[in-house]
Amino acid sequence: MSNGWPSAPAVYEIFAWPWLTGLSRRFGRDVTLGDVPPEVWDEVAVPGVDAVWLMGVWERSPAGLALARTDEQLQSSFREALPDVRHADVVGSPYCVRRYRVDDRLGGPDGLAEARARLRARGVRLILDYVPNHVAPDHPATAGHPEWFVQGTPEDLAADPASWFTVDGRVLAHGRDPFFPAWPDVAQLNGFDPGLRDATAAVLSEIGGQCDGIRCDMAMLLTNEVFARTWGRHVGAAPAVEFWPYVLDRVRERHPDLVLIAEAYWDMEWTLQRQGFDFCYDKRLYDRLAGDDAEAVRKHLAADRDYQDGLIRFLENHDEPRAAAALPGGRGRAAAVAIATLPGATMWHDGQFEGRRTRLPVFLARFPDEPADEDLVSFHHRLVAAAAPMRVGEWRMLETRGWPDNPSHRDLLAWAWHDDTPRHLVVVNFSDRPAQGLIELPWPGLAGRKWQLIDLLDGQVFERDGGELAGSGLYVDLPPWGTHVVTLS
Repeated sequence: MSNGWPSAPAVYEIFAWPWLTGLSRRFGRDVTLGDVPPEVWDEVAVPGVDAVWLMGVWERSPAGLALARTDEQLQSSFREALPDVRHADVVGSPYCVRRYRVDDRLGGPDGLAEARARLRARGVRLILDYVPNHVAPDHPATAGHPEWFVQGTPEDLAADPASWFTVDGRVLAHGRDPFFPAWPDVAQLNGFDPGLRDATAAVLSEIGGQCDGIRCDMAMLLTNEVFARTWGRHVGAAPAVEFWPYVLDRVRERHPDLVLIAEAYWDMEWTLQRQGFDFCYDKRLYDRLAGDDAEAVRKHLAADRDYQDGLIRFLENHDEPRAAAALPGGRGRAAAVAIATLPGATMWHDGQFEGRRTRLPVFLARFPDEPADEDLVSFHHRLVAAAAPMRVGEWRMLETRGWPDNPSHRDLLAWAWHDDTPRHLVVVNFSDRPAQGLIELPWPGLAGRKWQLIDLLDGQVFERDGGELAGSGLYVDLPPWGTHVVTLS
């Protein structure tokens, strides 16, 4: 990327509050963002990680916290994830933001600045959150700028008290998306209001001065089409200009190098890419890797390279089940090889490398104790380091061929990267049975030489004749969920 970021960055998400709680227990003292021990930053900034997303650093809402501590459905989810949950473990939702100021309990603005400096010294960038759709019900703007919010009538409140609330006599909407009931702990912002758009640009610009990238929560909710469909008569006609181009153009005037990531669903990735985001969530690939076969994955990867370069691939994040639970064993490792070596960005989640299985509700400040799978840690570290120098230059999906009595090549996914040199090849058997096939290699000049293929994950070395590679292709025989990540020399 022209802004100095790698074209395909690897992002590591850290759930800030429980991460710091764990460090405090580990070191026997209170640890904040400003005094994380250097060896911990070294553990985070493993080779191949380009950016750290510190999720949930902003000041949380006392009103939202009170709701979380009395909602029985939430309390049940807390006990399920953390059987010994205590009153102090419930700290409120990081997406119920009262102010975009780093919570003092996490180290405040000075602590964040120190954390950013520590990461920068290790060549790692910092990403923070922004929630464009809603704020806490006790955010100062609900009283000071009610015009920034979706407003209703006393009749709306009487008809649907779960979706509306009052502030200083005004009826405001609780936040929601069009497919679910309202969220009771947040107030819905009005994306059509000009003042709200200017305020959003100002807050994003302020956040942009504290980090290198911003991840925007549920970004598709603010597109004109979705917002109008969700709120209808309560917000009137859509403005001529879309929300995100209006806002992001102003942010980039101040921070031209800022990378912007959209949490995106409903096949709206391309729309949001065109509206100014550098990367959008690739939820479709996640769904296919978690529950489909190789052919479904292959079809998804047939999209144009421009589109794929603007996706961020993941197997888990704070909203999804843990990969060790949802994609256990070999399937998870095969899927990890895929997301690490495809075009676009990659997102890893704190605890994913270690094989954590419990997805923690975002309201909680403490992880349950789970033993680390050291073999899985070693696998991920090798994979992240191997993928980092690979994803440059031309990328190409490769054809596989088999034999009339053996169609197992259909379970093989294969792609190649090459600039000048080295050349890299990835083959994944995305099935629970052995697979054999011939991979058609895309490179001229193979014939007339001997070639050495070195697997970057397990160190195996294969010798192949160039004439054979140029003619019939590369023969592979992989066990269930087996992979090759090789460099050719």
